[in-house]
Amino acid sequence: MTTFFNEKLYQKRAEIMKALAHPSRLFIVDVLNERGELCVCEIMEAVGSDQSTVSKHLSIMKQSGIIDYRREGRNSMYRLARPCVLNFITCIEEVMKENLKEQRELLAS
Repeated sequence: MTTFFNEKLYQKRAEIMKALAHPSRLFIVDVLNERGELCVCEIMEAVGSDQSTVSKHLSIMKQSGIIDYRREGRNSMYRLARPCVLNFITCIEEVMKENLKEQRELLAS
C-alpha cells in the first residue's frame, strides 16, 4: 500500500499543535475546562496577564478551532470548542512521566 504525503493535512495539524504550544494557552485550556465559559477579564485574572496578551492567545486558539466565543452584551464569553484537546494534553503528560521514569532508571544504574 502506498501512502502519499498530504502536506495540507499535516500543515493543519501543525497549526493546531502550534496554537497549543505556549504555557499560557495550555493554562487557558485548563481554566476553561475547569470553570466553563469565561469572559476575557476572568481569563486575564487567572493567567495574570494584560488584556492585549490574553486577547492574542485567545485569537490564536480561536483561529485554530480550539476555543469558541459568543458575545454577551459588551463581553466576549470564551469556552472550549473542542474538549478533545484535553486527551492530547493527557497524552503529553504520559510521555513526560515515561521520560522521567526512564531517566530515573538510567541514573539508578
